[in-house]
Amino acid sequence: MHGSLAANLGLLHAVRAGVDGLAAQVAVCVPYPYLPQAQAVLAGSAVAWGAQDVSEHAQGAYTGEVSAVMLNDFGCRYAIVGHSERRSFYGDSDEVVAAKTAAALAANLVPIVCVGETLAEREANVTAEVVTRQLDAVIARVGVAALAKAVVAYEPVWAIGTGKTASAAQAQEVHALLRARVAQADAGVAAGLQILYGGSVKPGNAKELFSQPDIDGGLIGGAALVAADFVAICAAA
Repeated sequence: MHGSLAANLGLLHAVRAGVDGLAAQVAVCVPYPYLPQAQAVLAGSAVAWGAQDVSEHAQGAYTGEVSAVMLNDFGCRYAIVGHSERRSFYGDSDEVVAAKTAAALAANLVPIVCVGETLAEREANVTAEVVTRQLDAVIARVGVAALAKAVVAYEPVWAIGTGKTASAAQAQEVHALLRARVAQADAGVAAGLQILYGGSVKPGNAKELFSQPDIDGGLIGGAALVAADFVAICAAA
């Protein structure tokens, strides 16, 4: 929950200019009130935009919620679902995340489906069980074929905003696990699936992380608030 109209303006323009000509696919997901600004600044550029969450409901008496169709009105391409902070602070269960994924897909948005384990779960050696359970819930709801229109992001909770980062080998291990899980159902979808790493990605570690065979890019948090850092990460991708 960062930003203001004034601060965003400079950041969005700098990102738009900085990634022009890069081969990487780039998108920014902003808080709901700033979607009109993102649309105005980024329209016609190489940078797509989206929201940081989306309701599982299409419409109705759900005060405070924002539907996927509403996001369409602002030209969004993406919606993040299941971010660890939504799971831990707001109670988004695996089932809710799956429902939000379905809602995004139904509105032709690309859901960025987040999975990841806490520090306690990693120390208990249940990372594989946690991330596969989270992914399986989505597959059970929308079907594996639908993942061809989605993005998956692995974000170890213990590495978000802490300055700690999973080593490239640790991240690759989980990414390979996730791809293999999808491949059990559909090898073609698994091969084309974009799996992003999110967890204190910085200009200094981006190249090593992105060089891993199953890491296709990053879900960038704090570093995206500094245009030069975000552009450097995009260049590494």
